[in-house]
Amino acid sequence: MTTVLKLGGSVVTEKDEPEQVDEAALAWAADAVAASGVDRLVAVHGGGSFGHHHAATHGVSTTDGTHDPGAVADIHGAMKTLNRRVVDALLARDVPAVPVHPLSVGARDGDGALALPVESVRTLLDEEFVPVLHGDLVAHAGEGVTVVSGDELVTSLARSLDADRVGMCSTVPGVLDDTGDVIPRIRAFDDAADALGGSETTDVTGGMAAKVRALLALGAPAFVFGPEELGLFLRGDDAGTRIEGPSGEETDA
Repeated sequence: MTTVLKLGGSVVTEKDEPEQVDEAALAWAADAVAASGVDRLVAVHGGGSFGHHHAATHGVSTTDGTHDPGAVADIHGAMKTLNRRVVDALLARDVPAVPVHPLSVGARDGDGALALPVESVRTLLDEEFVPVLHGDLVAHAGEGVTVVSGDELVTSLARSLDADRVGMCSTVPGVLDDTGDVIPRIRAFDDAADALGGSETTDVTGGMAAKVRALLALGAPAFVFGPEELGLFLRGDDAGTRIEGPSGEETDA
């Protein structure tokens, strides 16, 4: 069984303070991964106060690129620093984590479509490592480099690796309805459209509405949940909101 897990940038960093790790939250997440013993795990973490701060400073997003090598060094360098902190936290708990940097392998074509070769990730899994990817920059035809979000990496990896389960650990306990309660299951976007609303739910790398649409398109059950349910997800239980579209296994339930 292959599991793809995203740790949101707002989970592992102090998002309001540039380049500040949330040490307690990172330790909690690393403890949960270590205790789970889950096989064939791919981890992805967001940029939080590391990547987003520098990307905003240089005006780089998923669509607006840069040809400035200094900007690339700032943004990618910050993400490598955060990635090392995440990897080190896992290694300290005997999780065989190894870094994988999307800038070195990924690219977008002129239409913005992402190509993310996964041969190295698949081989690392076969060799019993835990690949740890992160939001980053990627080469973009005609734009120099642009941002690739952790969410986009998760959906790309899940498809290419034929993942059995996908988890998105966020600072919210799931997809919330218009009264603030967790929606337990979403089988179609209309199930949550009123609650997800419009542009106010998005940021430079996409918000909850974009996340739900992308997860619905996967052929595997996906979950959006808060840090306190990370252990549940890693043990194979439902956590937060279960998102499973028409190609999933339980759409007729």
